[in-house]
Amino acid sequence: MKAYEQTLSLLKTLNLRGVANSLDEVINDAEIRKHSYITVLNTVFTSEISYRVKRRVERNMIGAHFPVIKRIDHFDFGRVKGIGKSEVVNLLDCRWIDNQENVLFFGPPGIGKTHLSIALGVVAVEKGYKVCFERITNLIKLLKTSEIQKTSEYRIKRIMKSDLIIIDEIGYTPIEKREANLFFNLISETYEKASIIVTSNKSFESWAEMMGDSIMTTAMLDRLLHHARVFTLDGESYRIKNQNKEE
Repeated sequence: MKAYEQTLSLLKTLNLRGVANSLDEVINDAEIRKHSYITVLNTVFTSEISYRVKRRVERNMIGAHFPVIKRIDHFDFGRVKGIGKSEVVNLLDCRWIDNQENVLFFGPPGIGKTHLSIALGVVAVEKGYKVCFERITNLIKLLKTSEIQKTSEYRIKRIMKSDLIIIDEIGYTPIEKREANLFFNLISETYEKASIIVTSNKSFESWAEMMGDSIMTTAMLDRLLHHARVFTLDGESYRIKNQNKEE
């Protein structure tokens, strides 16, 4: 028992929490199966790696700031035009993130653009990518306050270091010219360094009016569209459909 307690203490000192948590199971399995020393070592290292991967995914899921967790399996493709299940499934391998490609979802409110963006983001986190989700209104607020508030500065730094940035609900509220400039700078700085998912209820043609600067908007769209998969969705609003069912 003394040797066991010493081992447990050493594991905690070395911050090998994964091994510490599974030590009893590793010992019992080794005794029953009469494992060799090298097999036991492999089991120990595998336990620690699995624990660290799990913890990293948990931290990154929290850091992503998803408002809710959504899954592709729960999306009703039958009510939406403009995208098929096979097209979304092809995105689940996340190779487009490795290639710094963007995904843009356009369409009316309530059609599932946010659902799709979160679902892709969740898969990316589970595969080990760093993801940040922000609605455009909060992103603009963070950009405007990053020089005077530590929390905003920290969040912007995390966003800039992300593999995937999800920017939700562009077009639902007006954007002032200074805000548009800050947003353009973020897009420019992450161009070909990170992937971006955008959801918007406004067509490309409406972005210049929304941003208040046609030249800047053209430059922004040029960067977003350079390596992009664009989906224009249409169909019945999920929220209206559910409301009608309840009435």
